[in-house]
Amino acid sequence: MAREAGERGGERGERGERGRGRRNREGGGDREQSELVDKLVAINRVAKVVKGGKNFGFAALVVVGDQKGRVGYGHGKAREVPEAIRKATEEAKKSMIRVPLRESRTLHHDGNGRWGAGKVMVRAAPPGTGVIAGGPMRAVLETLGVQDVVGKSVGSSNPYNMVRATFEALKAQSSPRQVAAKRGKKVSDVIGRRADGAQTPVAADEG
Repeated sequence: MAREAGERGGERGERGERGRGRRNREGGGDREQSELVDKLVAINRVAKVVKGGKNFGFAALVVVGDQKGRVGYGHGKAREVPEAIRKATEEAKKSMIRVPLRESRTLHHDGNGRWGAGKVMVRAAPPGTGVIAGGPMRAVLETLGVQDVVGKSVGSSNPYNMVRATFEALKAQSSPRQVAAKRGKKVSDVIGRRADGAQTPVAADEG
């Protein structure tokens, strides 16, 4: 009897450990999700034509990022606004990309992006510039975590095209470490010297 009680106690202990481990893992996932920042870019009323008339609903475009170099976007449709936003947010979390940032505040180099009729340009900026961009571009750059950047849209003002074009420009960003790895060189050789003659800090530009 004592042996059976001991075995049962051991099983309960193992189940408790597994449960605590599972809760710890789930807690870590919740903590990671809580660090994400989401912005509602656009919401439209849409209609589906059916045999009996029209079914009205809403379409939402949401941008999600951790403000540390990861960002994603998604769109969702539903009969109610909150459900459309929830669907768009879930899709955005699944499609996040990582963008290398210089000194955790700006881009490494200028870039251009195009999607359909939407064309955008993003440029790295010195400290203190701030985020000079409007509308959908600003939402993407702020959730990404960029603090100094200049953005310009020269094409369509459609928010869907602008967001996709901005993501195309961000996907083309590359850090000195990535370029050095492709060329088989050291990071210091790729960075070289700045215009003022001072050596660029390698650690600050690898991000």
